[in-house]
Amino acid sequence: MQEYQTVEKALAYLAIADKLPGRAQGERIVLDLLPKSLHRVLDLGAGDGRLLDLVRLAHPGIEGVAVDFSPPMIEKAQTRFENEPRIAVKSHDFNDSVVAFGKFDAVVSSFAIHHVEDPRKFELYREIFEILTPGGVFINFEHVSSPSEKLHDDFLEATGITRATEEQSNRCAPMSLQLDWLEAIGFTDVDCFWKWRELAVLAGVKPS
Repeated sequence: MQEYQTVEKALAYLAIADKLPGRAQGERIVLDLLPKSLHRVLDLGAGDGRLLDLVRLAHPGIEGVAVDFSPPMIEKAQTRFENEPRIAVKSHDFNDSVVAFGKFDAVVSSFAIHHVEDPRKFELYREIFEILTPGGVFINFEHVSSPSEKLHDDFLEATGITRATEEQSNRCAPMSLQLDWLEAIGFTDVDCFWKWRELAVLAGVKPS
Protein backbone atom coordinates (compact mmCIF):
# COMPACT_ATOMS: atom_id res chain seq x y z
CA MET A 1 0.00 0.00 0.00
CA GLN A 2 2.93 2.38 0.46
CA GLU A 3 3.10 2.79 -3.31
CA TYR A 4 -0.15 4.77 -3.12
CA GLN A 5 1.85 7.53 -1.51
CA THR A 6 3.48 8.23 -4.87
CA VAL A 7 1.94 10.52 -7.47
CA GLU A 8 2.44 7.94 -10.22
CA LYS A 9 0.45 5.25 -8.40
CA ALA A 10 -2.30 7.63 -7.33
CA LEU A 11 -2.82 8.88 -10.88
CA ALA A 12 -2.70 5.35 -12.31
CA TYR A 13 -5.36 4.22 -9.85
CA LEU A 14 -7.65 7.16 -10.61
CA ALA A 15 -7.36 6.49 -14.35
CA ILE A 16 -8.51 2.89 -13.84
CA ALA A 17 -11.20 3.62 -11.23
CA ASP A 18 -12.87 6.27 -13.36
CA LYS A 19 -13.38 3.70 -16.12
CA LEU A 20 -14.76 0.83 -14.02
CA PRO A 21 -17.95 -0.59 -15.57
CA GLY A 22 -20.97 0.09 -13.40
CA ARG A 23 -19.26 2.63 -11.18
CA ALA A 24 -21.93 5.27 -11.76
CA GLN A 25 -24.70 2.75 -11.05
CA GLY A 26 -23.05 1.72 -7.79
CA GLU A 27 -22.60 5.34 -6.72
CA ARG A 28 -26.27 5.99 -7.47
CA ILE A 29 -27.21 3.18 -5.08
CA VAL A 30 -24.92 4.65 -2.41
CA LEU A 31 -26.75 7.97 -2.68
CA ASP A 32 -30.15 6.24 -2.58
CA LEU A 33 -29.24 4.48 0.67
CA LEU A 34 -28.31 7.65 2.55
CA PRO A 35 -30.72 8.83 5.28
CA LYS A 36 -33.05 11.64 4.23
CA SER A 37 -31.94 13.59 7.30
CA LEU A 38 -28.20 13.81 6.91
CA HIS A 39 -25.91 16.16 8.82
CA ARG A 40 -22.43 14.64 9.13
CA VAL A 41 -20.69 12.12 6.83
CA LEU A 42 -17.34 10.33 7.02
CA ASP A 43 -15.72 9.04 3.81
CA LEU A 44 -13.11 6.37 4.56
CA GLY A 45 -10.34 6.05 1.99
CA ALA A 46 -11.80 9.02 0.16
CA GLY A 47 -9.13 9.22 -2.53
CA ASP A 48 -9.66 12.39 -4.53
CA GLY A 49 -13.01 13.01 -2.79
CA ARG A 50 -15.26 11.89 -5.65
CA LEU A 51 -17.81 9.98 -3.56
CA LEU A 52 -18.09 12.56 -0.77
CA ASP A 53 -18.53 15.25 -3.41
CA LEU A 54 -21.49 13.33 -4.84
CA VAL A 55 -22.94 13.04 -1.33
CA ARG A 56 -22.47 16.78 -0.84
CA LEU A 57 -24.24 17.56 -4.11
CA ALA A 58 -27.16 15.32 -3.14
CA HIS A 59 -27.30 16.77 0.40
CA PRO A 60 -26.13 20.42 0.31
CA GLY A 61 -25.03 21.81 3.65
CA ILE A 62 -23.75 18.61 5.20
CA GLU A 63 -20.57 18.48 7.23
CA GLY A 64 -18.11 15.98 5.80
CA VAL A 65 -14.79 14.44 6.71
CA ALA A 66 -12.69 12.81 3.98
CA VAL A 67 -9.77 10.68 5.13
CA ASP A 68 -7.01 8.96 3.17
CA PHE A 69 -3.39 8.00 3.77
CA SER A 70 -2.00 8.90 0.34
CA PRO A 71 -0.52 12.43 0.17
CA PRO A 72 -1.29 12.78 -3.58
CA MET A 73 -4.90 11.74 -2.97
CA ILE A 74 -5.20 14.09 0.00
CA GLU A 75 -3.87 16.94 -2.12
CA LYS A 76 -6.44 16.24 -4.84
CA ALA A 77 -9.25 16.07 -2.28
CA GLN A 78 -8.11 19.33 -0.70
CA THR A 79 -8.18 20.98 -4.11
CA ARG A 80 -11.67 19.60 -4.79
CA PHE A 81 -13.03 20.94 -1.49
CA GLU A 82 -10.96 24.10 -1.15
CA ASN A 83 -14.09 26.26 -1.38
CA GLU A 84 -16.16 24.00 0.88
CA PRO A 85 -15.48 25.04 4.50
CA ARG A 86 -17.84 22.34 5.83
CA ILE A 87 -15.69 19.58 4.32
CA ALA A 88 -12.47 18.61 6.14
CA VAL A 89 -9.75 16.50 4.52
CA LYS A 90 -7.50 14.57 6.88
CA SER A 91 -4.67 12.06 6.73
CA HIS A 92 -5.52 8.66 8.20
CA ASP A 93 -4.15 5.12 8.01
CA PHE A 94 -6.69 2.26 8.08
CA ASN A 95 -4.59 0.53 10.75
CA ASP A 96 -5.52 3.37 13.13
CA SER A 97 -8.87 3.68 14.87
CA VAL A 98 -11.54 5.95 13.38
CA VAL A 99 -13.29 6.52 16.70
CA ALA A 100 -11.54 9.85 17.31
CA PHE A 101 -13.29 11.42 14.31
CA GLY A 102 -16.52 11.67 16.31
CA LYS A 103 -20.12 10.78 15.48
CA PHE A 104 -21.65 10.55 12.00
CA ASP A 105 -25.06 9.97 10.43
CA ALA A 106 -23.41 8.04 7.61
CA VAL A 107 -20.07 6.42 6.93
CA VAL A 108 -19.30 5.72 3.29
CA SER A 109 -16.36 4.14 1.54
CA SER A 110 -15.47 3.36 -2.06
CA PHE A 111 -12.90 0.78 -3.20
CA ALA A 112 -10.71 1.23 -0.13
CA ILE A 113 -11.31 -1.17 2.76
CA HIS A 114 -10.45 -4.22 0.65
CA HIS A 115 -6.79 -3.24 0.97
CA VAL A 116 -6.63 -4.29 4.65
CA GLU A 117 -6.46 -7.82 6.06
CA ASP A 118 -9.71 -9.46 7.17
CA PRO A 119 -9.18 -9.13 10.96
CA ARG A 120 -8.69 -5.38 10.54
CA LYS A 121 -11.74 -5.16 8.25
CA PHE A 122 -13.86 -6.66 11.01
CA GLU A 123 -12.43 -4.35 13.68
CA LEU A 124 -12.92 -1.36 11.38
CA TYR A 125 -16.58 -2.31 10.90
CA ARG A 126 -16.94 -2.47 14.70
CA GLU A 127 -15.45 1.02 15.00
CA ILE A 128 -17.79 2.31 12.29
CA PHE A 129 -20.75 0.91 14.23
CA GLU A 130 -19.51 2.75 17.32
CA ILE A 131 -19.24 6.17 15.65
CA LEU A 132 -22.59 6.02 13.87
CA THR A 133 -25.50 7.84 15.45
CA PRO A 134 -28.62 5.72 16.11
CA GLY A 135 -30.28 5.14 12.76
CA GLY A 136 -27.03 5.93 10.96
CA VAL A 137 -25.93 3.91 7.95
CA PHE A 138 -22.67 2.36 6.78
CA ILE A 139 -22.43 2.04 2.98
CA ASN A 140 -19.43 0.31 1.47
CA PHE A 141 -19.04 0.38 -2.33
CA GLU A 142 -16.44 -2.33 -2.35
CA HIS A 143 -14.28 -4.70 -4.34
CA VAL A 144 -15.22 -8.19 -3.13
CA SER A 145 -13.71 -11.55 -4.02
CA SER A 146 -15.15 -13.88 -6.65
CA PRO A 147 -16.29 -17.35 -5.54
CA SER A 148 -14.06 -19.03 -8.15
CA GLU A 149 -10.85 -18.41 -10.06
CA LYS A 150 -12.76 -18.51 -13.36
CA LEU A 151 -15.13 -15.77 -12.21
CA HIS A 152 -12.15 -13.72 -11.05
CA ASP A 153 -10.56 -14.09 -14.48
CA ASP A 154 -13.88 -13.08 -16.07
CA PHE A 155 -13.92 -9.94 -13.91
CA LEU A 156 -10.37 -9.06 -14.89
CA GLU A 157 -11.16 -9.51 -18.57
CA ALA A 158 -14.31 -7.38 -18.29
CA THR A 159 -12.32 -4.56 -16.67
CA GLY A 160 -9.30 -4.75 -18.96
CA ILE A 161 -7.00 -6.00 -16.21
CA THR A 162 -4.76 -9.08 -16.25
CA ARG A 163 -3.29 -11.28 -13.56
CA ALA A 164 0.00 -9.51 -14.18
CA THR A 165 -1.44 -6.02 -13.82
CA GLU A 166 -4.07 -6.52 -11.11
CA GLU A 167 -3.54 -4.70 -7.83
CA GLN A 168 -1.21 -6.74 -5.63
CA SER A 169 -2.32 -4.98 -2.45
CA ASN A 170 -5.90 -6.26 -2.79
CA ARG A 171 -7.12 -8.30 0.17
CA CYS A 172 -10.67 -8.86 -1.07
CA ALA A 173 -13.12 -10.79 1.12
CA PRO A 174 -16.31 -12.60 0.04
CA MET A 175 -19.47 -10.55 -0.03
CA SER A 176 -21.39 -13.06 2.12
CA LEU A 177 -18.68 -13.09 4.79
CA GLN A 178 -18.71 -9.31 5.10
CA LEU A 179 -22.51 -9.26 5.39
CA ASP A 180 -22.24 -11.84 8.18
CA TRP A 181 -19.69 -9.61 9.94
CA LEU A 182 -22.02 -6.61 9.81
CA GLU A 183 -24.90 -8.61 11.27
CA ALA A 184 -22.69 -10.07 14.00
CA ILE A 185 -21.57 -6.57 15.00
CA GLY A 186 -25.17 -5.41 15.38
CA PHE A 187 -26.09 -3.73 12.10
CA THR A 188 -29.66 -4.28 10.90
CA ASP A 189 -31.17 -4.24 7.39
CA VAL A 190 -27.87 -5.66 6.17
CA ASP A 191 -27.79 -6.51 2.49
CA CYS A 192 -25.95 -6.31 -0.80
CA PHE A 193 -27.94 -3.64 -2.61
CA TRP A 194 -26.09 -3.78 -5.94
CA LYS A 195 -23.51 -6.06 -7.48
CA TRP A 196 -21.63 -6.39 -10.75
CA ARG A 197 -19.11 -9.21 -10.70
CA GLU A 198 -16.58 -8.18 -8.00
CA LEU A 199 -18.05 -4.73 -7.36
CA ALA A 200 -20.75 -4.54 -4.71
CA VAL A 201 -22.59 -2.08 -2.50
CA LEU A 202 -22.91 -3.47 1.03
CA ALA A 203 -24.80 -1.59 3.72
CA GLY A 204 -26.25 -1.82 7.20
CA VAL A 205 -28.02 0.43 9.70
CA LYS A 206 -27.23 1.04 13.36
CA PRO A 207 -30.48 0.44 15.28
CA SER A 208 -32.25 3.52 16.62
